[in-house]
Amino acid sequence: MDIFKLIFEHDIRLDDLRARHTDRNTQDQTLSIEEFMNPDPTYSKFYITGSHPDENRFGLNILNHYESVIDQLQLALSDYTYYTEEGPYSNLRELLKKTSHWQAILLTPGEEPVSDFADLHIDTGSNVGHRKVPLRNALLAGELVLYKEQAHHGFDLHLFSRENIYRDLFFPLKKLVSDQFRFFSINGKRIQSERKFYFETWALERPPHGVEEVFEETVL
Repeated sequence: MDIFKLIFEHDIRLDDLRARHTDRNTQDQTLSIEEFMNPDPTYSKFYITGSHPDENRFGLNILNHYESVIDQLQLALSDYTYYTEEGPYSNLRELLKKTSHWQAILLTPGEEPVSDFADLHIDTGSNVGHRKVPLRNALLAGELVLYKEQAHHGFDLHLFSRENIYRDLFFPLKKLVSDQFRFFSINGKRIQSERKFYFETWALERPPHGVEEVFEETVL
């Protein structure tokens, strides 16, 4: 049986991705009147993963329904074109076969990307937090940023978007729900420990707060 998890975080302050001064004497701690009056721009991020807890195996691509998940993601993101340094791709499944872990994939609404791939790539042992400013610039340009992230037995996907595209992802993925594909929608702000992240290994039938199972009849 596949356990599929869509972990989301919404309304994250885009300002958190700005470069910061380390010298507190020079760091501006105040807000201008204009900044105070205008809404703080935000972004969303999605972590897409899965497991076979009965086999103690973890990673999106180890799922029996992996190809179906990717097909539904491609459907959900059909308004975008995928780009790497090699150029555009139209098929997400083929792209993921050729993409290395932490190689940036840019999704654009038709036009070529404006962001620098080299600035967005993440080195082994690093993390997204080390690419704050390039990530912020890509989101401000209307681009989505996608990474393959190393999992225990394969890879997961990490998606960043200026817009909240949760509904776009939710409904296509919901179509896969069956006795052999259990779908959990998870508020990442409430899953702050490894134990809660891997809840399916100890509390599958009574998941912790912030984890909601999606059924065929589930509505938003």
